[in-house]
Amino acid sequence: MIVAALYHFTRFDDPAALRGPLTALCRAQGIGGSLLLAREGINGTIAGHREGIDAVLAHIRGLPGCSGLTWKESPAETMPFSRMKVKLKAEIVTMGVPGVDPLARTGHHVAPKDWNALISAPDVAVIDTRNDYEVEVGTFRGAIDPGTTKFRDFPAWWQAHKAEFEGKRIAMFCTGGIRCEKSTNYLLGQGVAEVFHLQGGILQYLEDIPQAESLWQGECFVFDHRIAVTHGLAQGRTGMCRACGRPVPEGASHLCPKESQNGI
Repeated sequence: MIVAALYHFTRFDDPAALRGPLTALCRAQGIGGSLLLAREGINGTIAGHREGIDAVLAHIRGLPGCSGLTWKESPAETMPFSRMKVKLKAEIVTMGVPGVDPLARTGHHVAPKDWNALISAPDVAVIDTRNDYEVEVGTFRGAIDPGTTKFRDFPAWWQAHKAEFEGKRIAMFCTGGIRCEKSTNYLLGQGVAEVFHLQGGILQYLEDIPQAESLWQGECFVFDHRIAVTHGLAQGRTGMCRACGRPVPEGASHLCPKESQNGI
């Protein structure tokens, strides 16, 4: 099976009109996964066999403004999704801040081959824009964890801590790049002069950078049944707590809050 993670910011005048044909095609091609449609574009991850993936990607590239769509592929031994969903949303990644527009401007894209040098510089603060449960599975050496439980908490965290980053260049990263498109636009709007983000996200870094040269520690959480991937985008060994739904890195102790509440 092939897993394709994708996003593209564009202007959809009527995303609801796109939903039916896209859903029908995915189901006809035996595709599983989740796609989000909003006026600002498309985001999601799908999985299936080569021909089906190619058909759906070709269809998406034919949508208004999507000819430049890029995506990240990784392997899966079995179908990592139980069904196919195409949903309409207000945002394809929810930040909840009016005026944030990645189509207007974003931070400087940094290729994986140049990332190590950037985040090793003494005047650079590295911020992980993902949620706390994702950071627990793995992150870059020395990265700051905002401790957020959802992406829309990031602006409040920044407002509470922005004084700590005065005089620093900011380097940000996320799984595939979409959250950084918004978070870097937000920081630029807050007056931060130099903002960078990892092009292609963690997934591109793990594919491109040999493990011996890597500054990544742990595995990368993904939102499908594989749970996490590691260098070369191979499936990782992270498990999932069946009670609370949080990932459990291999060898880590896990105090499940739901089990504790139930007296187990």
